[in-house]
Amino acid sequence: MDAVAHYTRLFAFDAWANQEVLGQLRSAQTAPTRALKYISHILAAEQLWLERLEQREEKLPVWPELSIEECQKRAAELALLWKDYLAASSEADLAQSIRYKNSKGESWSSRRDDVLMHVVMHSAYHRGQIAADMRAAELTPAYTDFIHSIRNGFIE
Repeated sequence: MDAVAHYTRLFAFDAWANQEVLGQLRSAQTAPTRALKYISHILAAEQLWLERLEQREEKLPVWPELSIEECQKRAAELALLWKDYLAASSEADLAQSIRYKNSKGESWSSRRDDVLMHVVMHSAYHRGQIAADMRAAELTPAYTDFIHSIRNGFIE
């Protein structure tokens, strides 16, 4: 499997996992406040990194306050945008670096494939925090393990 196909698969998993979390949050009578904060952050960060990769103006704050409905819409849009971004990329593209400023205004340069891996891992990290918040509120968290998604055919 080449790098583009690998990242396409990882981002398909990421989109599925985000939808699973949103489904659990929607089904909760009262979702934990921090859980909504984290899913909003996941989606804002994914958009921010895509804007950086495409060298576009960053539109959202890193920690926005979004409703479940806004998160649902943004998650669906991002899934398509990431799919399109990766479909238009080559392995050579992924090995190239981009220059950007982080949320503190510091200038950095990173390889595109490192950014992609960061996005997937960052989202998984915060989905873990959401699961912990759900358990603390005596709610059942979404089951978003990668291997679970593969074994059950949610991701090819």
